[in-house]
Amino acid sequence: MEHSGKGDPARSLALLWRTSERTSRKGRPDLSVDRIVRAGIEIADAEGLAALSMRRVAERLGVGTMSLYTYVPGKAELLDVMLDTVYGETARPRDVAGGWRARLTLVARENWELCRRHPWTLQVDTGRPPLGPNLMAKYDYELGAIADTGLTEIEMDAVLSLVLGHVHSTVRGAVAAARIEQDTGVSDEQWWQAHRPVFEKIFNPARYPTAVRVGGAVGETYQAAYVPPEQLFAFGLERVLDGVETLIARRRG
Repeated sequence: MEHSGKGDPARSLALLWRTSERTSRKGRPDLSVDRIVRAGIEIADAEGLAALSMRRVAERLGVGTMSLYTYVPGKAELLDVMLDTVYGETARPRDVAGGWRARLTLVARENWELCRRHPWTLQVDTGRPPLGPNLMAKYDYELGAIADTGLTEIEMDAVLSLVLGHVHSTVRGAVAAARIEQDTGVSDEQWWQAHRPVFEKIFNPARYPTAVRVGGAVGETYQAAYVPPEQLFAFGLERVLDGVETLIARRRG
């Protein structure tokens, strides 16, 4: 697990807000913070954070490793800017029909898709978040989804954290399932069918009546040993929003 905010705070903020970006020297490849960050994102998307290093970024850009340090102090600061950059990808339409519930649903789905595109973001603990322009704009927009509900500021932040926490917990399952299928070359349906004869022998309905009944229903419905992460995400999101609706109704009296 990596951690955001590990680098020099002043240098990270300067990079995030582009307050002191250097220009390329004559005769050298056209480097910039944006090019370096994009290369880092491409490496992390393809191979995960374990593969990310200043050397790998330099190789991808066809330059010497030391030349990167003219623009980015190190990997910690690079990671902060990578995070803030991908945070800028979420859609933020002004008008969403359906009130706060539809707006929060959009927020949840945008974050789900963001994590699917960039699964490495799930490997970063953002307890000390990169306070860049995209993060601030994202946070402000997402809070706006429930700004007219009558919740207190603390409740608004807690509701958003609850929704995003649900997104992250379920999308981890989706990322893991995709990785397993990629690594093994066997889909969940193929795995289920291959193991079905064994399951039928060891799952004794007299001994495990509820497990056999429920597990059998899940297997028949999804051709898998568990409810797919996408279904858990949708089901859980509705239950979270039901709870938020109850809280809002209570506040409105």
